[in-house]
Amino acid sequence: MGEREAVTEAGTALVVRRRPPTPAGAAVLVLHGGREHGRERSRPWHPAALRMRPVLRAALAATDRRDVLLGEVRYRYRGWNATADPVADTVRALEELRASTGEVPVVLVGHSMGGRAALRAAADPSVHAVLALAPWCPPGEPVEHLGGTSIVVLHGDRDRVTDPEESARYVRRARRADARAGLVLVRGGDHAMLRRGADWHRATASVVAQLLRPETGLTGLAGEACAAQDSLRW
Repeated sequence: MGEREAVTEAGTALVVRRRPPTPAGAAVLVLHGGREHGRERSRPWHPAALRMRPVLRAALAATDRRDVLLGEVRYRYRGWNATADPVADTVRALEELRASTGEVPVVLVGHSMGGRAALRAAADPSVHAVLALAPWCPPGEPVEHLGGTSIVVLHGDRDRVTDPEESARYVRRARRADARAGLVLVRGGDHAMLRRGADWHRATASVVAQLLRPETGLTGLAGEACAAQDSLRW
């Protein structure tokens, strides 16, 4: 994976990790986790950001398409805070992507707080699909904007930080809002994606590859079986 591209504009929210040699036909953006509260600066060496490096590699391995841009959303702050700061950062990253590539379909891949931000940011019309890894889905999280969007949630059944049952309830509500949504429970998986890490990364690569398939137009759910049940176990 290439070095981080130079950031020339203060406040840039999009960090491009792979820019295709041909005009971009699609993009995958990765969002790391964080904290419920925290106004300190988010840094790329924080554990939540480092945890996503294998996920980035898995997303890179997910496709042999030469027209897929791969990037990260860079947060201003470590916390969600009362103003949903990571959502605003993701919206800015999507705007920067449009300015750079024009309109392209986007898959968002978010972990924990980043999963919540990715699901919220799916209100942007360029977001066609979201892969949420152990997402933070508190009760009452909005789903009305998800109609027509493909949502895949991976959650470890031993997660003690975010609740897989809340993810299941979120997926059911998303389906009622006409999202194409499914939940896969990773047996033995924890919140940090360290237990059974290879399974997390293999699943990420598989789901991203399916969501990027041209024949599904980025709107088909990865694995029709996911939509037929509340959960599947690996």
